[in-house]
Amino acid sequence: MIKFTLRIPDDVHSRLIAQAETDRRSLNSEMLYLLEVGLGAVSSETPNRPGGDSAPPAPLRGNGHSPRP
Repeated sequence: MIKFTLRIPDDVHSRLIAQAETDRRSLNSEMLYLLEVGLGAVSSETPNRPGGDSAPPAPLRGNGHSPRP
């Protein structure tokens, strides 16, 4: 299992907490569930490319080490 830090706006955090309480899940479980649902929707909507968008990927900007492109 991978652990990482995610920065999100306060209002999104509040919405996630409320939804997790409604669904009787931990915040972590709720976020994982929503990611899985979202990724499933992306996969089913773009049959031309498994698990992704049918459009070519956007070119990378910046040097890859910068927090902002």
